[in-house]
Amino acid sequence: DTLQCLQAEFENYKKKVSKDNEHFAKYSSARVIEKLLPILDSFEMALKNSANREQFVKGVELIFAQFFSTLESEGLRPMKSVGDKFDPYKHEVMLKEPSDKGEDVIIEEMQRGYIFNDKVLRHSKVKVSTGKKKKDNESK
Repeated sequence: DTLQCLQAEFENYKKKVSKDNEHFAKYSSARVIEKLLPILDSFEMALKNSANREQFVKGVELIFAQFFSTLESEGLRPMKSVGDKFDPYKHEVMLKEPSDKGEDVIIEEMQRGYIFNDKVLRHSKVKVSTGKKKKDNESK
């Protein structure tokens, strides 16, 4: 009887944990979405007042700053790439080009990479130097 009672309690515990996990997964984004609602409101207001192009552009720039600030407060940071040495754990090479910067130095960022807390969320897409440019006299 004791064994059956323990098994029943354990089954009930597993069902409760499973239900709690489903609830957590369903509503875990609610806090972040709540922080994004003012940005959604700002977009609505900007779209209603889009007649004046200059004011509209300024409004969109302010919304971008508001959005970026919200993401930063959640732990998102942009990666610095240009001028750094290529790191395969942070960067994805899209192009290689001769440059005076030295070998494996990032000379252009084609798409910004981001770190979320301590994890690379998206790699930077970069153009990397292959080393010294050939002088005009050397290439002939």
